[in-house]
Amino acid sequence: MPRISVIIPVHNKAPYLVACLNSVLQSEEKEIEILCVNDHSTDHSLEILKSFEKTDARVKVIDMQKHFGVSWARNIGMSYAQGEYIAFVDADDLVSK
Repeated sequence: MPRISVIIPVHNKAPYLVACLNSVLQSEEKEIEILCVNDHSTDHSLEILKSFEKTDARVKVIDMQKHFGVSWARNIGMSYAQGEYIAFVDADDLVSK
C-alpha cells in the first residue's frame, strides 16, 4: 500500500506534463502512487500519460470520456486513491524533492 496518493488532474496540459511527472517521480518519497486523471484532453496529454504508465508502475492513468472539470477529476482520483495520505498536484506544477 502506498504511503501517499498523488492526484494530478489533466486537461490539455501536454507542454507541462513531462516536467511535472518527472518532478513527482524524483521526489524523496518512494512509496507513492500517482493517479493521473485525464479529463478528456484533446491534445497529446493522454499519450504522454500512457507512456509514463508503461514505464513506471507507480503511475496510473484514469481516462474520463467527458470533460467534467478539475474538481470532478480530483474527486475521481480520490475514489481510486489507496494511500494513507492524499496530495494534489496540478499538471503544470513542479514538485521539489
